[in-house]
Amino acid sequence: MAYRVEFATLTGVCLALFGPGITAFVSVKIFADQPLLWVAPFAQLSMILICASIMMIIKHRERLTLASIGLRTFNWRSVAWGGAFAAFLIWIYSPVLAKAMAVAGISWFEEGLGKARALPSWYLIIAILIGGTVEEFLYRGYAIERLLWITGNVWIAGLISVFAFGLAHVPVWGWGAALTTVLSGSIATAFYLWRKDLLANIIAHIVTDLAGIVLPPFLAS
Repeated sequence: MAYRVEFATLTGVCLALFGPGITAFVSVKIFADQPLLWVAPFAQLSMILICASIMMIIKHRERLTLASIGLRTFNWRSVAWGGAFAAFLIWIYSPVLAKAMAVAGISWFEEGLGKARALPSWYLIIAILIGGTVEEFLYRGYAIERLLWITGNVWIAGLISVFAFGLAHVPVWGWGAALTTVLSGSIATAFYLWRKDLLANIIAHIVTDLAGIVLPPFLAS
């Protein structure tokens, strides 16, 4: 592989691994005194721009298609697998994890959820659609595939991606919640490596976040 392509790929990997975390830090720490509804769109737009930059790298520098990161033509099998994985995360993984965190006395997503639910429901839905898509694109698709390309080791690729995914959640959600994202990210990574179907990961991520963030206030009312 030519040096220019290697440099572009390394740039893309750095953007995928560290771009969301830096964006979250800037949004929370630097603009902390600004209204959340003003700051949140900055984070969403930044994530979209990171994703678009990597898509440009894939197409124009690596000269590959999105199939190289597990994103292929739409099919209903992906929807079915994504729905099944979401069901596992919602009804099995999340209740078990919540109980374990409560027993251990570790804070979960309470503070972050309180802030998130202060936003309008329509905005939360848009943010979840964007966030779920972009995070899977960056961490499960591009980062894993290119780290595997660079290192030749699926364990190294998966672990680096998982820990970067967890760290990116620290500024907004805190260390306790970030720990849970390392666990959920590990499961999502295993699912991706098993299926190599990024659309299924995206669907599961979006459905799980909608069920955990948007629906509870409506069910409680």
